[in-house]
Amino acid sequence: MRMHNADETCGIAQAALVLGDWWNVLVLREVARGHVRFDALAAEIGLSRKVLTERLGRLVAQGVLRRSLYQRRPVRYEYLLTDAGAALLPLLVAMQDWGDRWVLGDGSLTATAAEDGAEHARVHALVGTRIPDDLQLPGAQGADLPLVSPDAPATVLFTYPGTGVEWGESIPGAVGCTLENRLFRDAWPEFRRAGVDVRGVSTQLVHEQAEFARVEEVPYPLLSDAAHQLAAALRLPTFRGAGRLRHKRLILVVDAERTVRHTLFPVVDIPRAVDESLRVAVDCARTA
Repeated sequence: MRMHNADETCGIAQAALVLGDWWNVLVLREVARGHVRFDALAAEIGLSRKVLTERLGRLVAQGVLRRSLYQRRPVRYEYLLTDAGAALLPLLVAMQDWGDRWVLGDGSLTATAAEDGAEHARVHALVGTRIPDDLQLPGAQGADLPLVSPDAPATVLFTYPGTGVEWGESIPGAVGCTLENRLFRDAWPEFRRAGVDVRGVSTQLVHEQAEFARVEEVPYPLLSDAAHQLAAALRLPTFRGAGRLRHKRLILVVDAERTVRHTLFPVVDIPRAVDESLRVAVDCARTA
């Protein structure tokens, strides 16, 4: 790509050089989703082996991806995000948010979704897919925690926009985050009797979640997706509110093999959704 001299000090232009084109962006999207081996990347993107090899080599050379040997005979590599690559995840999520709202949607700002829309289809297509094995998020106590409990036959993973935020009536579907956490808190004994674990996820910072968990006596982990790792890995729907990209409210029931067994989205009736997640998770645990 030929650049004007003035672009040498322009961060946007320099980032565009790294992202390059459509294929580079899709390669990064798929690596973020956990498709880190060559054959998996080729299958997901539908790219020729020659072009994919060239794109992967370029992204490695630019310091966005690194190669990790997983097989010696024949030699095979996984392609993993470097720190510089992980720093691009918020950009990918912002691109998705823009596309969902302005290209696939009508431009309205909303924390929910239409049942005939792209976001609805994308979330419900998660059933049968696996959450990446190495994906962990910071918990309210600061340590990274797994998204799926290693000791439970089923985990209920729910995302929410954020607690303690004054939304007013400006963003449809954004209210109710404190109520949702309280309902999961109150139902916690029933989840535990069934051997089911619960995880709550928002893009709030760890200290914000820790304070809320302390005040509300939340018994299950709250995880921070402030770096948008989960949003990028599962292509979860977001919206921008109070100066931050935030998760739209949804619920996933995940089995012990990290496979999504059930999705609830959009979540409009919060009490009903909590009850349904308990019922589905209990059934999942019984058949594990």
